[in-house]
Amino acid sequence: MSEVLPGYVQGAWWTPDSDAGALIVRDASTGEEITRVSSQGIDLTGALDYARTVGQASLGALTFHQRAVLLKQFALALTERKDELYALSARTGATKADSWVDIDGGIGVLFAYSGKGRRELPNGHVYVDGPIEPLSKDGTFLGRHVFTRLPGVAVQINAFNFPVWGALEKFAPAFLAGMPTLVKPATPTGYLAEAFVRILVESELLPDGSLQLVSGSVPTLFDDLRLGDIVGFTGSASTAAELRSQTPQGVRFTAETDSINASVLGPDGVAGTPEFDAYVRQLVTELTTKAGQKCTAIRRAIVPTASADAIIDAVRARLEAKIVIGDPRAEGVTMGPLVSLAQRDEVLRQVQVLQDAGGRIVVGSSDAPEVRGVDGSSAADGAFVAPMLLRFDDAGADAVHEVEAFGPVASLLTYSTTSEAASLVAHGGGSLVTSVATHDPEFAAELMTGIAASNGRVLFLDRDDARSSTGHGSPMPGLVHGGPGRAGGGEELGGIRAVLHHMQRTAVQGSPDMLTALTGVWHVGATARYDGIHPFRKSLAELQVGDRIASASREVTLDDIETFAHFTGDTFYAHMDEQAAAANPFFPGRVAHGYLLVSWAAGLFVDPEPGPVLANYGLENLRFITPVSPGDSIRVELTAKQITPRETDEYGEVRWDAVIRNQNEETVATYDVLTLVEKERSAA
Repeated sequence: MSEVLPGYVQGAWWTPDSDAGALIVRDASTGEEITRVSSQGIDLTGALDYARTVGQASLGALTFHQRAVLLKQFALALTERKDELYALSARTGATKADSWVDIDGGIGVLFAYSGKGRRELPNGHVYVDGPIEPLSKDGTFLGRHVFTRLPGVAVQINAFNFPVWGALEKFAPAFLAGMPTLVKPATPTGYLAEAFVRILVESELLPDGSLQLVSGSVPTLFDDLRLGDIVGFTGSASTAAELRSQTPQGVRFTAETDSINASVLGPDGVAGTPEFDAYVRQLVTELTTKAGQKCTAIRRAIVPTASADAIIDAVRARLEAKIVIGDPRAEGVTMGPLVSLAQRDEVLRQVQVLQDAGGRIVVGSSDAPEVRGVDGSSAADGAFVAPMLLRFDDAGADAVHEVEAFGPVASLLTYSTTSEAASLVAHGGGSLVTSVATHDPEFAAELMTGIAASNGRVLFLDRDDARSSTGHGSPMPGLVHGGPGRAGGGEELGGIRAVLHHMQRTAVQGSPDMLTALTGVWHVGATARYDGIHPFRKSLAELQVGDRIASASREVTLDDIETFAHFTGDTFYAHMDEQAAAANPFFPGRVAHGYLLVSWAAGLFVDPEPGPVLANYGLENLRFITPVSPGDSIRVELTAKQITPRETDEYGEVRWDAVIRNQNEETVATYDVLTLVEKERSAA
């Protein structure tokens, strides 16, 4: 008899005192017992309190960048031991390719958020959102939006199909935001989730309380949730609706649920075209990857009426040529079983519902398929189902847009016009993704306007991106994963958007000095200082936000303007033709080039000697406000606006507020200068 699967709560591994009532989990291919699962007697209240106290404290002590560095270290720790995860993943019915999507995909999310955290977030605890909102004429009262981390715990309730990726794609943004996570995996594959958590625990990299695991059913979970907590759910739409109704007021609930996703073949994608071939390859891939057990899988293949028979023939031929069903550990197997016998029976039941609603199986069969076992043996005890494509003569039949057989099953529907295709996509009631195979931009644009609001993601597939495309069913860390309506109405991933979901946006009002102190970003009107040392002579250890250099003035002559024009080749009439320039409502006559003024400004504020400033790597937010005429003079003020040390380098980034003014103290131009500066002054 197998052991009961442990959980990891309050900093220690835990198993119930008794295995009474524990659920048996079996190998999807052989039926062999793997483990038993129960959470009977677990101190769930204590686990949540531990996250809110110990977890919040340990994560709160770290900056965004420090958390981002840890995410990379987590990814490396899992990479070193991923062979262990692959071996367990095969027992869930996953082929090596399936496991790559789940395991390497999950590790990839950690790497992606580590990089995004260091590139796109400050090395602090507060994220500033959007521009300053002036609230007084004299500039002494400002408003700003900021994000700070939520004070609770991120509870994730996951589906069985992606026990690694499904957990890590929620964990990474929560961790980066500074919010501890409690993982509740699905029972059939929870042993794989337990394995990756064990690897992270044994790495000794996890901050205390930042990650906990509850194995088994926890019906009282929602009783202990409160304001500041988050629930992230992946699973069926019906379960999501039930859980949403149980969610206490003030607790954020997001859902990514099963949806009846579509794939549309454009009228131009006739047999023999690259788009037709790409459509068929993708449809077969989505039918068979993870044995069709994907929330993003194609359930409705929507094709022009004239192409229907050709699509059926091509799908059948590709399945016969490419797909071998069996135990993932057997040589040559390309498609494994469903996760359990119960899931197999449920899929076949839903196929019958689709047949009763008018669907005809035109590829495959609902009969038990021939399967390949290890060493040529039979895998008769496994949860195997053959890939099936059903055809509906009535494309508008409600069942095909509402009933999902969560396995290797899709339905073929036909359309005659673009608007009809869009209507069929929308009939699904909201989807995670729709893909469109077409090389016709006009068709793509017209279809997009009709389907975008029904989808969280739309993929356009053609001959130009077929090789590089990540595919219909692959959510990417930088793009939102979720969808409206039946798909749950939530968003996961999406780059920093997912991080901000675990934070609270607050409007903050105050003086420039107060907002500078609250955000770590210098605001116009806040105190600026010059202590006699040029800011470029200061390392990050010496530089402070608000340090400023105010330059001397320099007069702009007509010779300067003409020299710059001929030297650069920029002889635009506003700089060279007095009469034409004067006729322009924006200019009083000939004016200096904006880039001449920016170039001169650099000469006015720079300190030329070697020092802590290593490089200027860009300008941002450049705006030219007041034209400069021959005879005017300019000067520049440069103020340290934001200081961002890099965790893994000997230097950091400094953002400088640059303002060019004329002799009348009018603002000529504003922009940010970006430099790389040593953390400590080097001996050189």
